[in-house]
Amino acid sequence: MTWILLTLLAVTMQAWRNAFQSQLGQEVPTVGVTLARFIWASPIAAAYLLLLYHVAPQSIPHFNQSYWLFIVGASLMQIVATSLMVVLFKMNNYAVGAGLAKSEAVVAAILGTLFFGTSLSLLGWLGVVVGAVAVLMLSAANGLKKLSMPTVLMGLACGASFALTSLWVREASLCLDIEFPHSAAWVLLMVITLQTILLLAYLIATSPATLQALWQRPKLTLLISVSSCLGSIGWFSAMSIQNVPYVKTLGQIEIFVTMLISVYWLKQKVKVQDATALVLIAVAALLVIWG
Repeated sequence: MTWILLTLLAVTMQAWRNAFQSQLGQEVPTVGVTLARFIWASPIAAAYLLLLYHVAPQSIPHFNQSYWLFIVGASLMQIVATSLMVVLFKMNNYAVGAGLAKSEAVVAAILGTLFFGTSLSLLGWLGVVVGAVAVLMLSAANGLKKLSMPTVLMGLACGASFALTSLWVREASLCLDIEFPHSAAWVLLMVITLQTILLLAYLIATSPATLQALWQRPKLTLLISVSSCLGSIGWFSAMSIQNVPYVKTLGQIEIFVTMLISVYWLKQKVKVQDATALVLIAVAALLVIWG
């Protein structure tokens, strides 16, 4: 049941990261908010990997070509996904935006089954479907009969990007000839480092003012990086030992934490329909665990 505990860690950290990103997104361009997720995360990921080797020494893994392809693909796709999420926050309120991004669970189930050899039990599939219904409810701006299509499409694009990221992260971890959790930690460090280099180079070349804006908001930038890295440790580790659709469907309980943050910290209102969706998400999580 280790993957469940790791997913719960990821859920809690990601909910706070999203809240911090939502705040920073009001003052800093989308690419800058995306960089804030990674800029201080690399040292944390490196320290975590060194700690693992100190506690339980293993050999340095062999990095084959498939591993590097999955690392590059996951790194680029996560940048896209994070940028889409920031845009999504600006299109709707924070809680609904985070809920829409959770469409990644059903997309991961479909793509995983078709292209990555993922197999789910009947209860697992039922949990994924129930979770998808909950996400659909959250995407309704004024009820299910009046869906906001731009918001829905943006949410699906965001979810699909996160799904591909997760599937490629798992594949990269499986390519390494060392055991968990060291394999997941190597993937985490490589992905975060590549993302940081790419985004820094892009902003230095195109928008130095955005870097200055992050420098002027050190506390919020650090909070985003720390919570993001801790969340990624949970996600990457859980996905290295369990199929992605199970992890991501259970991860939908993040919306419970999201709603609490939305109401009590960001002072945003939550509709009755959103509360109903929360109940369905809880059911989906239980089905996945039983499956």
